[in-house]
Amino acid sequence: MEPITLEITILVSAEKVWKYFNSPEHITRWNFADETWQCPEAENNVVKEGGTFRYRMEAKDGSFGFDLRGAYDEVIPEKLIRYHLEDGRKVEVVFEQIDAHTTRLIQTFEPEKQNPVQMQRDGWYAIMNNFHKYAEENA
Repeated sequence: MEPITLEITILVSAEKVWKYFNSPEHITRWNFADETWQCPEAENNVVKEGGTFRYRMEAKDGSFGFDLRGAYDEVIPEKLIRYHLEDGRKVEVVFEQIDAHTTRLIQTFEPEKQNPVQMQRDGWYAIMNNFHKYAEENA
């Protein structure tokens, strides 16, 4: 299956985008697709090669939840993160500084086989959009 690439431009410095994207206290505030979901816990071992993360994703009504786990394969601070999820799928996140107050976030991920590709694209994009809103509101 072909990887999916999503891109968003955020009117925030690359330094802050990096911080908001990787710090557990921020991740729990944006890492969900819509208001019926939440991310009550985020653990992020040091963001470096070999480091790990775990994000708890739950429906607010308690009907469903799961842990998203992965490990970092390559990290260039404020520029690039490559990681793999526990099921082996690879993800790449590029932090492209446009100017002092603008960052392009480009995320490429391998879709899983259980759910329709469009549903996965929409879900990941909704989370990116949530991140975009959070980052700009807290800049």
